[in-house]
Amino acid sequence: MEVTYRNRKIERICTDARIAERTYGSEMANKIHQRIDQITAADTVEVLVKFRIGRCHPLSQNRKGQYAMDLVHPYRLVFEKHGEEIQVANILEIVDYHK
Repeated sequence: MEVTYRNRKIERICTDARIAERTYGSEMANKIHQRIDQITAADTVEVLVKFRIGRCHPLSQNRKGQYAMDLVHPYRLVFEKHGEEIQVANILEIVDYHK
């Protein structure tokens, strides 16, 4: 699956290990890059959800249409999918939305 990013800041965090580590620490940086690799390797978002890869799950209410994958608790990698035939995962944010 192809991966896009909401903005340049989130793209740099997700693609540059040094920036991710400086921003979130080494454990979180490793998880972020692991999740991006898993999204890239999957054919569709439905595969991620079906096999619970990274505990991928659809969100509801004001985040309907978005999906989340676990990072270091309580943070999640939030993304949405674009397209049905050829899917693109658009990474939105790294956030603790439980607050």
